[in-house]
Amino acid sequence: MLTDTPMNARDVDRAVRETVGLLTPHTGADWTVPAGGLTWSCRETAAHIAHDLLAYAGQVATGAPDGYLPVDYQAQPTARPDQLLQLISAAGRLLSTALDAADPNLRAWHWGPTDPSGFAAMGTAETLLHTHDIAQGLGLDWRPPTEASARVLARLFPGSPAGEPSEVLLWQTGRGDLPGHQPPTSWVWKAALPQ
Repeated sequence: MLTDTPMNARDVDRAVRETVGLLTPHTGADWTVPAGGLTWSCRETAAHIAHDLLAYAGQVATGAPDGYLPVDYQAQPTARPDQLLQLISAAGRLLSTALDAADPNLRAWHWGPTDPSGFAAMGTAETLLHTHDIAQGLGLDWRPPTEASARVLARLFPGSPAGEPSEVLLWQTGRGDLPGHQPPTSWVWKAALPQ
């Protein structure tokens, strides 16, 4: 596994392709149902993925040093599931493009100074974790890919317990059980670098 190399645009691209490939055959399903254990519907969760990818792209593109840009990215309420997947694809590509253009020494704000690798990890995590939520809502048996999960854990959850990376990532974010470990009562990923 490539857990020792910094996360980058290719990680985001793979996560978005995984999401679109999994969900495209199910765009005719009822996306108003809850997404897994979330209070959001599958539709709202898909819009959230696109929102975060766009927000991260904006942060990286500008190198915003001390807060999020004063803009909100929202999908139109009438967007169909297939259109939401197009929006996820577009937002993912914008983040990938921003990551490819960014100097590795760039720091932009996400609860502290975060490097491009941190934004790539967050974009990958948001995409895969919320795809899992949507998959559960739609009755699909799907888990985040092992290698991507290992890379996200290495970057955002240092010190996670040992185990199969997909299971650990789901457990770490309150989405599953991990034998021998109590469920976390809260969690926060660590994208910002130590100052």
